[in-house]
Amino acid sequence: MNKPAPGECANRSTDRLFILMLILFGWALIVVLRLLDLQVFSYTYYLKLAESQQERLQTVEARRGAILDRNGNYLAISSDSQFVVVNPKRIPNKEIAAALLGRVLGINPAKLQGDLEAAALSKHHRGYFVVDPHVSDEKAEMLRAMKFDWLEIRDGSLRSYPNGQLASHIVGNVGGGEGHGAAGIELKLDKELAGSPGLMRTKVDVKQRAYDSEIVKPSIPGKNIGLTIDSELQHVAEDSLKAAVITNHADHGSLVAMDPYTGEIRALANYPTYDPNERLHAGEKPRGREDLAVVAPFEPGSVFKLVTISAAMETTNLKPSSLINCGGGVMTLFTRVIHDAEPHGILSVEDVLAHSSNIGAIRIGMQVGNKNLYEYIRKFGFGHRTGIELPAEAPGMLRPLKRWQPTSIGSVPMGHEVSVTSIQLAQLGAVMANGGYLIHPHLVRWKQSGDGQKEMVNYPPPEKVLEPQTVAIMRDMMHRVTTVGTAHRLHVPGYSFAGKTGTAQIYDYAHHMYTHKYNASFLGFAPLNNPRLVVIVTVSGTNGIAGFGGAAAGPVFEAEMATALRKIGVPPDMPEDIEVLLAKQKKGRDNKPIKETDVADLTTPFSEEEIREANGDALLEGAVVLAEADPNAPKVPNFVGKTVRDVVQEAASNGLDVNLSGEGLARTQTPPAGALLLPDAHIYVRFDH
Repeated sequence: MNKPAPGECANRSTDRLFILMLILFGWALIVVLRLLDLQVFSYTYYLKLAESQQERLQTVEARRGAILDRNGNYLAISSDSQFVVVNPKRIPNKEIAAALLGRVLGINPAKLQGDLEAAALSKHHRGYFVVDPHVSDEKAEMLRAMKFDWLEIRDGSLRSYPNGQLASHIVGNVGGGEGHGAAGIELKLDKELAGSPGLMRTKVDVKQRAYDSEIVKPSIPGKNIGLTIDSELQHVAEDSLKAAVITNHADHGSLVAMDPYTGEIRALANYPTYDPNERLHAGEKPRGREDLAVVAPFEPGSVFKLVTISAAMETTNLKPSSLINCGGGVMTLFTRVIHDAEPHGILSVEDVLAHSSNIGAIRIGMQVGNKNLYEYIRKFGFGHRTGIELPAEAPGMLRPLKRWQPTSIGSVPMGHEVSVTSIQLAQLGAVMANGGYLIHPHLVRWKQSGDGQKEMVNYPPPEKVLEPQTVAIMRDMMHRVTTVGTAHRLHVPGYSFAGKTGTAQIYDYAHHMYTHKYNASFLGFAPLNNPRLVVIVTVSGTNGIAGFGGAAAGPVFEAEMATALRKIGVPPDMPEDIEVLLAKQKKGRDNKPIKETDVADLTTPFSEEEIREANGDALLEGAVVLAEADPNAPKVPNFVGKTVRDVVQEAASNGLDVNLSGEGLARTQTPPAGALLLPDAHIYVRFDH
């Protein structure tokens, strides 16, 4: 065997060493190139990859704007809070979860279980359900320690309503778990109240614990909203409306109080009501959450006669003193028999309104004609929305003229075959109070952005509906309703006022018939010659005479108007001595059984010849004969030639019920002076210059 030469062995060692060096150099080159790639060429890519593992982008919700009343009192406000949030779709056993969370948070487990089950099936929650919007730090730590993958504690803001149910139908509430408006102003102006969310970048460690954060995009706070309502008037409205609904065993009621010149709503109330701080649980009916004054149309009844008669004043030759044959309370129209609640013979137009004769209104409507009547109904704003800043406003129902039936003229003039909302009736009252202009009701006075500047809200200009002379006539006739008509029992201490009662039978659509329940309404404004407020009250579902318009809705009007005029600072316009006499007269009336209806059981205050022609001689002559037969019997005093003040003073001092019409000196009276003074008799005195 040949051995390699020493030089050959050295060469082989050198070759191996060279190969090893090449390998090491290659490996080092690869490492250098890889480092170069990582630190130079792919730096941006790996930096973003690292950031994606270490950083989180979170939405920063904007602070929701506050809602305030006209005096700066908070009605809705947001504050920092911790939320207990769960994903209902990932909870394995909702009964156990509800029991556990209920014990820690003090929540009814049964209701919580129902909420979780409903949320799991709902498409709206999307794996996000707020169990408790305001949890303490101690309870939050207890829940975090349980380490459920379907539960987390989040920071956010709690929406609260410091006045509870006050103005709840106006303000609304926030719901849906994600802080969006669910009703009222909260829903209608949700985008402006919510503001714009921001973004925050958070750095986390290997255990996903945050150790640093920075704001990437700041959130823009929502706007504060200033409303037109007055909390004191709202409180009176809600309390008096509640009392009226309960006292009259009614189903529900609504009230709107509005400035007739600007359209600002000073109070808007409904009963039943609700507390927006309380959540509606699964399976619970939303009783009391409907804004009836805006979303629930109804047949207005005799309040609508204001439209009919004002149209007559402008489209016919009728005047307040024009005589209307009311047919003794019965009228046949195309085989349909129409009745007044109480029979009347001949009434003047002003007495048709004062005593609310349905047949008289129909006769007047016939002279106006279908086309003119329809046009005036539209001019008054009926049949379309007012535009008030509340969701789901109803336009009411007014059939196109081509769909009117031949008998519609026997229904529409007295407020049937049409449906209206309370807010639309407030518009009607404002036309009579402000000189003949249709204004746009609104609730929002101003909006305030983050810079602190208040932006006053502008609204469309008023639209002319009636001529000024027509308005003056209608005001006088509406005032007469409150002195000798269906609202003669009502009294606003210190102030003159005008109004109209309305009582409409409620139609049962299921059985296609009218029921013996009623929508009782009163629409009025005060003071008479310089109106500052219009109030419409409706109490629905009443029954019996005591549940008619003046008796059921009138006391709510009295309470609201008296408080409002004092709050606004309107000086009284009634002389103190006359006010005292009227108060005594009202007290005397209140002690007697209620007989008034929308068609009052009153004889028209005409001259003796007119009364004899309409009703015959028997009643008048019988009263005179009885008085002559018994010289000691109480007699009707002689008011002829006396002033209004003298008549009121003498009647009050003798406890007499006197109904007055006209101005100047007393010219005629019924019954005549010297006739037998019957118990509970009404004495009618007509004045003239």
